[in-house]
Amino acid sequence: MSAISAQDVNKLRQMTGAGMMDCKKALTEANGDFEKAIEILRKKGQKVSASRSDRDAKEGSVFIKVSDDKKEAVLIALNCETDFVAKNEEFQALGKLIVETAFNQKPADKDALLNLKSGDLSLNDKIVELVGKIGEKLEVSEYVHMKGETVVSYIHVGSKLGVLVSLKGVNGKDVTEAGKDVGMQIVVMNPVGIDEKSVDKIVIEKEFEIAKV
Repeated sequence: MSAISAQDVNKLRQMTGAGMMDCKKALTEANGDFEKAIEILRKKGQKVSASRSDRDAKEGSVFIKVSDDKKEAVLIALNCETDFVAKNEEFQALGKLIVETAFNQKPADKDALLNLKSGDLSLNDKIVELVGKIGEKLEVSEYVHMKGETVVSYIHVGSKLGVLVSLKGVNGKDVTEAGKDVGMQIVVMNPVGIDEKSVDKIVIEKEFEIAKV
């Protein structure tokens, strides 16, 4: 078995961002082979991800990317277990990477999003790697791709809630503030639809029954 030096451990840590002890164990198991050690660390991440699959990931952040002409936007919500992790630089960097990749490649749905490549790895693999490093469940809970005459984004204080608003018939006027006001109301009120036609008839009937009492 090859001797694992502190320099080797530090090199692997710099390459992967994993903890010192995890790097030492991976290198020892891989007999000093860096490629095998990286594979071991990735498998560790998958195991951590699987073992925490039943945990609640209710914290996190919303990330939004809007085109310069305001005709198109992408929103993703990246969830984690604790607010501490949501504020972590690596978590934030991952969220930005995911939304940028989604904006550039425009996947059809969330599953397609997770299969997109960023470098040699898929976005899902990137998530798994960070799970292995921080030991918390991470998941993309929302993915929205919107087009319109004018698309305006709003992210609520704390970055836990976000909205995309598509406005029509604005005749080229700058309606950013109006769109943000609408977005803020949506976040606060959590409406079930934008008008009566978009509300399920069962919901309407139920509300009428309640009102009659």
